[in-house]
Amino acid sequence: MSTSIPLPFFFSDGVVHARIGHRPIQPSVGLLSAGATAKVSFRRQSNAHRHAAHVVSSESITPVKEVSSFEPSVWGDFFINYDPKPLQRSEDWMMEKADKLKQDVRILFETHNDTAKKMHLVDAVQRLGIDHLFQDEINNAISDIKESEFTSSSLHEVALHFRLLREHGIWVSPDVFNKFKGDHGTFNKELSLADDPRGLLSLYNAAHLFIHGEPELEEAISFARHHLESMNRHNILKAPLADQVRRALHLPLPRTHKRVEMVSYMFEYGREDGHNPVILELATLDFNLLQRVHLKELKEISRWWKDVSGYMGLNHIRDRVIECYTWSYAVYHEEEFSFARMLFAKIVVIIALLDDTYDVHGYTSIQECRMLNAAIQGWDDSAVLLVPEYLRKFYEFILSCFREFEDQVPSNQKYLIAFSKTELQRLSSYYLEGAEWSHRKHMPSFSEQVALATMTTGTRPLAAGLMVGMSESMTTKQAYEWAVNSTDAIISCGKTGRFMNDIAGFKLGSQNKADMPCSVESYINEHKVTADVAIAKINELVEDEWKTTNQARIDHRDVLPVVQRLINITMAIPLYYSDGIDGFTFGEGIQEVLEKLYVKPIPL
Repeated sequence: MSTSIPLPFFFSDGVVHARIGHRPIQPSVGLLSAGATAKVSFRRQSNAHRHAAHVVSSESITPVKEVSSFEPSVWGDFFINYDPKPLQRSEDWMMEKADKLKQDVRILFETHNDTAKKMHLVDAVQRLGIDHLFQDEINNAISDIKESEFTSSSLHEVALHFRLLREHGIWVSPDVFNKFKGDHGTFNKELSLADDPRGLLSLYNAAHLFIHGEPELEEAISFARHHLESMNRHNILKAPLADQVRRALHLPLPRTHKRVEMVSYMFEYGREDGHNPVILELATLDFNLLQRVHLKELKEISRWWKDVSGYMGLNHIRDRVIECYTWSYAVYHEEEFSFARMLFAKIVVIIALLDDTYDVHGYTSIQECRMLNAAIQGWDDSAVLLVPEYLRKFYEFILSCFREFEDQVPSNQKYLIAFSKTELQRLSSYYLEGAEWSHRKHMPSFSEQVALATMTTGTRPLAAGLMVGMSESMTTKQAYEWAVNSTDAIISCGKTGRFMNDIAGFKLGSQNKADMPCSVESYINEHKVTADVAIAKINELVEDEWKTTNQARIDHRDVLPVVQRLINITMAIPLYYSDGIDGFTFGEGIQEVLEKLYVKPIPL
């Protein structure tokens, strides 16, 4: 029934759609009857009020014929009622033990003078999710690795060196791989590369940090994929390498949700040659301790959502607070960012509610969309009288949330809340434009569709929101200017999500022909090609956006701590929207993964 499967914050593709997974319900009490004229009475009329009155003066409010609801959350009240079993050790014991192990790992950083050993140490610490405990040590190690005269005949080590530096915003020439090529400048299987699965896997992952204009890395990806697929097909690899190859072929390491990959790697690292049991034990303790922090937050935000959703009484919205929290969890999982994580999750909730509300085919009429947008542009308590009665509590909720945010942040971060509010107002306008397209049955060209989809991504309010609660050393003037003016990682985040979402929706056959086409259909209609050709083209565009994302690390290394948090969102997109699933609207698609992250501790 939908043109596309909605993203949680890149929700609209320039067109507002009826959603899949709906069941018919009765109209809410506040919905005006057919033919009723909106009457607004107030003593003092602000500019926003006059605009809203003008918006509805020439048209009556007509209810939508099809009123729908989403499937209930797969989680229900689980996290409100969940009482985790005691861990194998007390939290006090675990914290004390972790502190001792941290000192041991710091000694490893101090004593590892060999570049290769430093690289393997940094890689293990990062992949096991404890890099947040050793930021200074990692930064110093990366600086040493960059400055060292590194030479190696090992494809694995050369690729690891390349990947680590590029992950940290340091450009490394693809020429470092020339030594593994034959006389004709192509990767040569005669050089025993085809018999080096670990080296091929490292090359495959490293090459996915390519930027625009690096065809040699695209060649490296093709070469490594060919041989890894052959090895995988013939079952010649053993665990844990076989599992890592399968995961990478499905989704290369630079594009994976860090915490999801960490859970898998935690069970594999101990079986690798040369693994360090100290690092593994610390990673296990840290994960279990943080999981308790996240469980408390999930309980708190579930209670909050139950209260506010009950207060608003809306029937057309998705009950997806856990999935919203998971986007925030992808941005920052560390304990010290608990406040930032909760605030960011609430911003995602607000944007998800706006997306569901600007659905002119599923629930809300175009007149009601115009009235809501006019009130949001006015951003004033008195403007609530202009909002359709059944949406008034929702409007009040938005204003109340932002007042709460402003009260909670320090004075030197209030500008970030103001920036988020301004961007949310713009997002509302873009949603309305998409609704107007749908109302007029406008058939956008592919470029039109992508252009508006870019504006409706919601990534700019999130780029501001993710800085709230971060330290002053991170939220610098340069970081703010990047969030305001950037056209790279922020836009690429939205495009990547939109395109992946549309492909999944098209493959599921979820398009509603009453709606405007998604990007896949727009491309098919405009270029008169088959679906396979259109999807292949859009996949090429997705690859371009990953290149832009990778480039942003290098171009904005001075604000990399903030840029990387935004890139974390991009890296979480495939968790929700790959393999033809919509893990946001249909939570069962990612339920097992979230249980591993939030519910199941790792045995000590």
